[in-house]
Amino acid sequence: MSDAAAARTEAPGPADNSDPLTGRELKRAIVWVSVVVAVLLLWFLSEPLLLIIGGIVVSQMLDGGVRLLGRVLPIGRGWRLAIVATLVVAALIGFLFFAGAQITAQAQTLQATILGQIQSWMGWAHQRGFIPAGSGVGQIGQQLMGSFGKVTAALGTALGALSSMAMILVLGLFIAMEPRLYERGIAWMLPIEKRASFYETTKEMGHTLRRLMAGRLLGMTVEGVFVAIALEIVGVPMATLLGILTGLLAFLPNIGAIVSGLLIVLVGFSAGTDTGIWAIIVYATVQMFDGYVIVPMVARRSVDLPPALVLGCQLLFGALFGILGLALADPIVAMIKVLLEKSSALKADAASETEAA
Repeated sequence: MSDAAAARTEAPGPADNSDPLTGRELKRAIVWVSVVVAVLLLWFLSEPLLLIIGGIVVSQMLDGGVRLLGRVLPIGRGWRLAIVATLVVAALIGFLFFAGAQITAQAQTLQATILGQIQSWMGWAHQRGFIPAGSGVGQIGQQLMGSFGKVTAALGTALGALSSMAMILVLGLFIAMEPRLYERGIAWMLPIEKRASFYETTKEMGHTLRRLMAGRLLGMTVEGVFVAIALEIVGVPMATLLGILTGLLAFLPNIGAIVSGLLIVLVGFSAGTDTGIWAIIVYATVQMFDGYVIVPMVARRSVDLPPALVLGCQLLFGALFGILGLALADPIVAMIKVLLEKSSALKADAASETEAA
């Protein structure tokens, strides 16, 4: 057999890309490797990515204030943004100045009060046989106290998260100053035929986030103020601090309501059975008002998220990324839902145009 005939009978090797099968397998391998690399990058860069998402959420909150102010004050966007940012900073400083000392004093006793109540309830259950004899009541109380300790200790260790919060606020302020600049920068990296749909999707995402955050801030304010006033009236200790915690935890749907409710009930029963019952009534009233008034109003004006989906994503993001993932789970789910809905609508429009042609 000649050399030319032997060359014709040779099969292509793994380094030969001329064979169609080799090319297809190489493309598949590149895709799978790219997916693995992307997952690893998301995992290792999860914290900065969450900070960026937090900055986007803050920018939409500021943008909502700027748009609202523009309805009554027809001045430049930069001036309106400066006014909104100044008002927010002034409100925070004023709140800390007038209520900071009282909150600090109450925070020092809240954790001890809750721990004492848990140990008391565990002792009651132990005496009546609900808990086995050798289970260790104090140890169970300490374990149950873990989550509450993290919540209440956050007030005293706020400096630990100050850098992250400052970065989120700075990012949000810069994005809110020139949102179109960053939007055009991302669109520039996309194919020209995809840019129109990108602008439409980001516009809908921004609208949804503004509505969602406006409703969330409204719910936080209503719940926090009402709980603080109502608990003060019925005589529950540390009513101001419990109102603040309830308002802050209202940012976390489902999980926040459960944690704040347990805090209110535990502190209420520390002042007596009657006070504890009134604390339960206050908590139930707040949750009914939030569930039947605030939540439906927000859902009609933003994106209606199934509660089980939100709770599942909160548990998943909280386990993977900590408290920041837990806090941002709701906005992330809302943005993903808008993205999927817009993508589906665009595909349906393209299919209908193809059939019409």
